[in-house]
Amino acid sequence: MRKLQTQGVHHITLTGADRQTTIDFWEGVLGMPFVFDQPNLDNPDEGHVYFDPGDGRLITVFTDETRKGTPDRTPTEPGCVHHLAFNVSQATFWQAVQRLDERGIDHSGPKDRGFMDSIYFRDPLGLLIELASYRFEPPAGCTYADVMIRAHRLRVARGDHHIDRIHLADAIEDLVVARQDSLSSDRSPKDPYASG
Repeated sequence: MRKLQTQGVHHITLTGADRQTTIDFWEGVLGMPFVFDQPNLDNPDEGHVYFDPGDGRLITVFTDETRKGTPDRTPTEPGCVHHLAFNVSQATFWQAVQRLDERGIDHSGPKDRGFMDSIYFRDPLGLLIELASYRFEPPAGCTYADVMIRAHRLRVARGDHHIDRIHLADAIEDLVVARQDSLSSDRSPKDPYASG
């Protein structure tokens, strides 16, 4: 028995309402370029529109001009999607409240997640959307996941409740030491300001 190894999210497809509401939200609110448009190849009564969420991968939406949206929260029973989270820069994150308020979109306000900042709101069909912004950049050659697993291990070893900035900083330092060679034989912290 062997695994079917994944290598990232290819795309996520959602059931939408009409085409224009879909475009107005995904491109007009979230800024995702509208990059592809064709019929749903499995249902000729639906359209299939594609958006780039910022990393070149795809969010796609099945549209139907006879379907109307409802702002009621989408189901959250087991097997249902709870929310979709999209990465934004810190600069964009700290503008989110003002920009959502300007549109009259209800939101959670900023949430401190220790390793990231989050804000939540619903799309026109009731799907919970999260704008998430990491509080760190991974070292060269590392991924966010590399930092997170190292920070998790540090948090658990220290008996801390959740990952916070200290775990991230220490994880980044550990990764740099592990991945980047040095001519120094002793890479421990030093005090160059100590009086001799």
